Amino acid sequence: LPRRSSAALSVVVTTTQLADFARVLGGDRVQVTGLLKANLDPHEFDPSPADLDALAHADVIVKNGVGLEKWFDSTIDGAGPRARIVDASAGVPLRYEGSEPDPHIWQNPQNAQIMVHNMAAAFEAADPAGRSQYEANLAGYSTQLRDIDARIAADLASLPSRQIVTNHDAFGYYLERYHLQYVGAILPSFDSAAELSARQIGDLVTRIRESGARAVFSESSVPARAARAIATEAGVRVVAGDDALYGDSLGPSGSDASTYLAMEAHNTKVLVDNLR
Repeated sequence: LPRRSSAALSVVVTTTQLADFARVLGGDRVQVTGLLKANLDPHEFDPSPADLDALAHADVIVKNGVGLEKWFDSTIDGAGPRARIVDASAGVPLRYEGSEPDPHIWQNPQNAQIMVHNMAAAFEAADPAGRSQYEANLAGYSTQLRDIDARIAADLASLPSRQIVTNHDAFGYYLERYHLQYVGAILPSFDSAAELSARQIGDLVTRIRESGARAVFSESSVPARAARAIATEAGVRVVAGDDALYGDSLGPSGSDASTYLAMEAHNTKVLVDNLR
């Protein structure tokens, strides 16, 4: 049902990417609460009492979906919200590893287009008076998403090395979109809490050497210790620190990845700088 007051639309979202989308789409008509903060792992999250209260009083709740937020259903049961719940992944073409869908859908800007359309439709349904503003913001942001998609494709098109090793398997949609080759990950799963066995480590080191991969790319929200060890054993450099990729989370305010567009630009620059 449409909200009944003239106050700002209360929007609660799960991830940092969704929080950025919501602020762009909603402007001054929405008050956005993001449950996850910068550089926190969305796979392993424990909501606080304040999070439950925000969910209980929200007008719109947005989740990434595709199983990213394993904690979501039990949290919603505890909060008992009155809000409409929006699955931002609705309509996104999913990629699979075996029978498991990859939840990191935002890594392809074309998927982000679908996600923001889903969110804008929910905002309009909850706040019909704001329809023109939501549609204008959506149109402007859709143009920016198309522009960055084209820029990334152009920047990556002529790379001589296209073999990618990451901390965990969070970049499949990006690699598929821009025709890069996935060699392997330090954590062999969509879930950043997974761990490699000794045999898997040996297999990954062998694949890195045989593929000609030039680097192991760590991630901002995952400790780089294992990435450093495997890169050393494989005889390639590790990309970490300020140059770490942003996989599961945007960066904090003031960082190179404080927005979705900035994150995509940062990740692309890091890949180009280390694979050129």
